[in-house]
Amino acid sequence: MKTFTKFTIRFAVYLVVVGYLCADLFLFHGPLSKRLNAFDPNSDEFKSGDVVARVFGYKISRKQLDRAIQERLFLEGKKLSDYNKAQIKLIEYAALGELIDHELLRVKVKVNTNDLQVTDEEIDTRLELFAKKFSTHSELDTALKSQGYQNIDELRYRIAARIQQEKYVAMRVDPLVIVSEDEITEFYNTHRDNLKIPERIRARHIFIATLGTPIDEAKQKLQSALIELQSNTKTFDELARTLSSDPATKNQGGDLGWMSRDRLPKDFADSLFLLEKNKPNLIQTKLGFHLVELTDRLPEQPQALEVVRDEIKTALATSKRHQAVIDFRTALRQFEKKKIDIYKDRLAK
Repeated sequence: MKTFTKFTIRFAVYLVVVGYLCADLFLFHGPLSKRLNAFDPNSDEFKSGDVVARVFGYKISRKQLDRAIQERLFLEGKKLSDYNKAQIKLIEYAALGELIDHELLRVKVKVNTNDLQVTDEEIDTRLELFAKKFSTHSELDTALKSQGYQNIDELRYRIAARIQQEKYVAMRVDPLVIVSEDEITEFYNTHRDNLKIPERIRARHIFIATLGTPIDEAKQKLQSALIELQSNTKTFDELARTLSSDPATKNQGGDLGWMSRDRLPKDFADSLFLLEKNKPNLIQTKLGFHLVELTDRLPEQPQALEVVRDEIKTALATSKRHQAVIDFRTALRQFEKKKIDIYKDRLAK
């Protein structure tokens, strides 16, 4: 083929391409025009979409932000009316920040998809935890529809996307979370008193609830039982089996096991921890009357570093990882700040 002919064909192709581009941009506003308008804050598409932010050209609409706020409150069991104007502004900015992070991570995940596989088992576990918030499947379905989910499959897709993002963050953050032996030792020395095993007691009780029994009658029954104990007429085990209304302990002689003060209701603990060993007595709480006998007591005990090392290491790693995630998200947003636009005039004042 002659050089002139090749040039002619090439020139004709260029004219066709340029002609199409001009027509797309200026005549029929095709895909290219729409794509470019997505980046133009003065375009009709931008204005009509009520956009509050853009990330890599992806528009975050007011509707998306409102939905994100509702989801945030929904998971916390709250309503927007529970907050004042200043608090609502903070909630809105926090929700928008999460949407921006989501879009940034979505782009990063797309590039690393092969390294971020999510199994059905992982999705099922997360879905099961979420479903436990509701008493029936009908209640769950209603809640999903109120949040804009069409069905459970859409929720599974959202969960999978969230897990992928979490895995991407973990892939970047976890190698940086290192806890040294010096840090463990320093934490132990600083918090030695807080790491002590608190005073513990072991007790048994015979309980009569006052919800369905008159107070005087419940008290009289246990006073009579106390007299039988003191006169050795009956054993604690026998009285517990016949009198106690606590189904968890009555057939075990009323044994409550080992207890620390912070694991008991305050009105019960305050009286129980004052009792002398092997001297049964009556205690009244807001639930009823207890005939209680303290059977053993262990004083507060320090714990050696070797015993609590793993617990300290886990606590420090968790704290470091939490901060590392915050730092990573902040750094990512800063690194990509030229790709992020926030239109504050469309946010809460």
